[in-house]
Amino acid sequence: MISSNQLDFMITLSLIFSVPAGYYIFVPEPLRPKYYYRNLRSPGISEILPYVASAAFIFILMDSQRKISNLLGLSPSLNYDRYMLMLEGTKVSIFQSIANPTLTYFCGAVYLVGFSFLLIFTFILFLFSQDDEALKEYAITFMLIYLIAYIFYIFFPVNVTGHVLPGVVPLLYQLNPAILGIVTICSPGLNNCFPSLHAALSVMATMFILFKTDLRRYKVFAVGTTIFILFSILYLGIHWITDMIGGIILAFISYFLTIRIFKKRFKDESTRFYMR
Repeated sequence: MISSNQLDFMITLSLIFSVPAGYYIFVPEPLRPKYYYRNLRSPGISEILPYVASAAFIFILMDSQRKISNLLGLSPSLNYDRYMLMLEGTKVSIFQSIANPTLTYFCGAVYLVGFSFLLIFTFILFLFSQDDEALKEYAITFMLIYLIAYIFYIFFPVNVTGHVLPGVVPLLYQLNPAILGIVTICSPGLNNCFPSLHAALSVMATMFILFKTDLRRYKVFAVGTTIFILFSILYLGIHWITDMIGGIILAFISYFLTIRIFKKRFKDESTRFYMR
């Protein structure tokens, strides 16, 4: 049985090799010069770094969730599963009616690796395309989704379906104990369900790919991967249907809020420029 550190290493290694492979698979040869090189000493880098650093800070915040809950005096046993049961009952159990080992391993790979690749590769594309506007919008939308979801995770914790519903098993955690160790880094009590970050962030990344890039093959891949991610979070016994819907809504709200803010900002800057 592998340890969580070994699993971390394996996932990291797979991402290291998959990113350059993705470049040659998803970026057509005529467009590769556009996505190939960026001078890290260029003046634009200093403007981008605060956005990247702020996005990285989110992971520190997630890791401090239990400490913040304790600081606020919130009970560790606090949960709102009953509201999910009132909203949707046991409908999510339908997804495990077709459970089999092959499908479980596939969904586990999509959840752990496919999701990470989608977020990281999209970020790298924007970084090396020198599309600073899209890169900033991507980082801001990422932060907005995390911060809004974080409020729910602190004050509205909901346990995973595999620990609540009869007949539903947390298949993801049963694949390997090391997976549970990785998941508890961001969800210490396994109750960061509503809204689903996997749903929100994968839908967010797909919207940026669809509307901000001209990579046809990557668009098809992103849509397909996101559909599998949405299925996987329900099939693996770790999310409610309401979590998925909430994550999708959060992605749309955050995306369009960010785009609107940036459009207004650039419009104001253009106005000031012409008034000089």
